[in-house]
Amino acid sequence: MKVEQIFKLMNTVTGEVLGKSDLIAEDLSNVVDVGTEIFAADAVDNYVKSLVNHIGKVIFVNRPYSGIAPSVMRDGWEYGSVLEKLTVSKLPEAEENESWELTNGKSYDPNIFYKPEVSTKFFNKRVTFDIPMSFTKDQVKESFSNAEQLNSFISMIYTAIDKSMTVKTDGLILRTIDSLIGDTLHSEFPDATYSAGSGVRAVNLLKLYNDKFSSTLTPAQAITNPEFIRFSAYIMGLYQRRMTGISTLYNVGGTDKFTPTDRLHTVLLADFAAAAGVYLYDGNGQFKTENIQLPKAEIVPYWQGSGKKFDFADTSKIDTTTGSGNKVTASGILGVMFDHEALGVANLAKDVDAYYNGKARFWNNFYHYTAGYWVDLNENGVVFFVA
Repeated sequence: MKVEQIFKLMNTVTGEVLGKSDLIAEDLSNVVDVGTEIFAADAVDNYVKSLVNHIGKVIFVNRPYSGIAPSVMRDGWEYGSVLEKLTVSKLPEAEENESWELTNGKSYDPNIFYKPEVSTKFFNKRVTFDIPMSFTKDQVKESFSNAEQLNSFISMIYTAIDKSMTVKTDGLILRTIDSLIGDTLHSEFPDATYSAGSGVRAVNLLKLYNDKFSSTLTPAQAITNPEFIRFSAYIMGLYQRRMTGISTLYNVGGTDKFTPTDRLHTVLLADFAAAAGVYLYDGNGQFKTENIQLPKAEIVPYWQGSGKKFDFADTSKIDTTTGSGNKVTASGILGVMFDHEALGVANLAKDVDAYYNGKARFWNNFYHYTAGYWVDLNENGVVFFVA
């Protein structure tokens, strides 16, 4: 074991803590142990210099990961593959109530067939992948002190596999939402001129705010501007209520749809939601806070990825080809509202196949994942962004 004398550092630390000296540059390379992958040459005792240090305690980093993706999981089915979705595509038209227009001698024919207009959508795609992992027992026994440590080691590997699965499925769920966002943006801005205006389904909150208040806020400034955040809360709250009324405006397909509040999913970007928590409320108590809260929502740290710096330009961006084949690159996306039936993950199947190699005495486990990710553009979906 390497033992370092640090009395000089401790004297300077004491001076800094007591306020007797200015802050100085400190070298902690000999103080903080960042660990090594294998034993170094100094892993021997400090007496005879030849006794190898023994391991006194083993810590297994075995932390389950619950994921970050919004809750859009649906039920599954054992037989068959197709998800069939039936919808009355058009509301029946009204006709004259002839009971109030009776004419002597006129014939009134009740034998007319009125066919309902029903549309059918079929969803028949799956995505799948495997995670392989090999396990041994006898070969790693020599590295542990008892069966309990060996079992903890194996359990740690299982947890790592589960975390890997969660990370990958989170990414697929977010990309399903990204596809809805992309198609919604493309439906109102097919030329990708997002900063030029605002649509009904793709709402440019910054454009609306700047036009209304003759402001010149930029996207980067907007998400920490209290007035802009209050305005955004107002617009989002309006949409929550407007979407409860039946309309053709809030879905790409232009179908007659409404979304009750208990069937509405709202997902907000963490950059925007966190800024709202700090900047939204007035410190002087001028506002009734319950009236200016953002909609209740699930929060995601990014739509597609964090980038290397977790900058807003990266977290708020999607760069994707949607399920409809539209290539969309856009940033400044703050949130999305969609109907429970607008997208989902269905028929999730997770199972494991194991194979034992008797010659080399190890097990190969193959963790299979299959699911169907779907988006229905005939259901309500609204995107809020700044550009």
